[in-house]
Amino acid sequence: MAMRLAVLLLLLLLPLVLCFFFSDADVAASITRTNVASLPGFGGALPSRLETGYVTVDEENGAELFYYFIESEGDPGSDPVILWITGGDRCSVLSALFFEIGPLKLVIEPYNGNLPRLRYHPYSWTKLANILFVDSAVGAGFSFSRDPRGYDVGDVSASLQLVKFLSEWFKEHPDHLSNPFYVGGDSYAGKIVPFVAQKISEDIEAGIRPTLNLKGYLVGNPSTGESIDGESKVPFTHGYGIISDQLYETIMEHCKGEDYDNPTNVICAQALSRFNSLLEEGSKAHILYRKCVYASPRPNHDNVDRRILKEEREVNQVIHHPPPQPSIKCKDYANYLSYFWANNNATREALGIRKGTVNEWVRCHDQDLPYTRDINSSIKYHRNVTLKGYRALVYSGDHDAVVPFIGTQAWVRSLNYPIVDDWRAWHLDGQSAGFTIAYGNNLTFATIKGGGHTAPEYEPERCFAMFSRWISDKPL
Repeated sequence: MAMRLAVLLLLLLLPLVLCFFFSDADVAASITRTNVASLPGFGGALPSRLETGYVTVDEENGAELFYYFIESEGDPGSDPVILWITGGDRCSVLSALFFEIGPLKLVIEPYNGNLPRLRYHPYSWTKLANILFVDSAVGAGFSFSRDPRGYDVGDVSASLQLVKFLSEWFKEHPDHLSNPFYVGGDSYAGKIVPFVAQKISEDIEAGIRPTLNLKGYLVGNPSTGESIDGESKVPFTHGYGIISDQLYETIMEHCKGEDYDNPTNVICAQALSRFNSLLEEGSKAHILYRKCVYASPRPNHDNVDRRILKEEREVNQVIHHPPPQPSIKCKDYANYLSYFWANNNATREALGIRKGTVNEWVRCHDQDLPYTRDINSSIKYHRNVTLKGYRALVYSGDHDAVVPFIGTQAWVRSLNYPIVDDWRAWHLDGQSAGFTIAYGNNLTFATIKGGGHTAPEYEPERCFAMFSRWISDKPL
């Protein structure tokens, strides 16, 4: 009897014993997963299985990255898996999901206090691939840190956290280890993607498990950190008639060797000031679109219906800093609607958002969290990864004045790879959809006609055609 009582007591005390031997960090390292059967605002079943969750990437500070894993609408067991991250100042990957390549889009209609509606996106890249959308760096979207020090990251540390994220995620999803794996992203994430791909390739070479089936990477409208990203705006805008011959010639003559952000030459500084004022006359994301207020997290109560916001917030919202309301004619109106969808309590419950982690979702931050830009140039990583034989697709919307295709084309060419398929048009429905050139070492560069920053937001059908051919290893 005494022995049985002792065993019973031990079983009762076992959880306490385990907590004693395993630190909080060990416990926190587990992955939290939620199977999302339906989403508020979308009628009927989702196009394919959606899983959300958290992965701990910094045990010391309790930092966790939030993800949306959307299975392919084709064959999830064999279709590629793509890690997708987005750019901006800690912009939520929900932007990429809703506005670019995901299976759902917000219905553009005037906000009246009700939950914004969602619709199916026929040109979603999830038709052909499983996509792992991740809120990175820590602090983006629904990613969070228990200790404020966990938000102090940069290009390198955030990239290494993504590599750790993948290791932990694939341990929990071993069925996808054999799937072809790619890293993808756009805008500022163009700096991060090739670095992450290189780190994964190094782990493969070192025999570190789990071993990902890395095949390559893709970047759209990508930043590099090099001066070419900004300097290429001058010939780009000149070619499109935004600046005059005289201003172009002045900048070319007096700004050689100057930092375009902080020029020391007086004539250069005056010319660039004039250049920037002319560029501001329109939309930099797409030079043919109307100039609109940017739907950022800054409060602007003059541009919103305060009564609706107040009533809605009291009932089911957690918005304390509503963004400025753009005209419904503006593309940014979808950004505006995203705040009311993502901050709705029903949405948070459906996505499995932990209470007390992110009080208010913002689409992008505004330099309110520390971040170190410590990858000065990503070009060497593009070279390193492609020289190892991994495939790469670099694409640009040809109306983007944020990271113009002229600069991207120039650094791609600077790799000095042999031309395999010379510059030519690629087609959709018998019409040119852009232009492309293929180089040795499996590197392809392409433009998307009519595309902006980022290309799939403006030309989803053309971008889907480009992606479907490339991911199938076919010429564009």
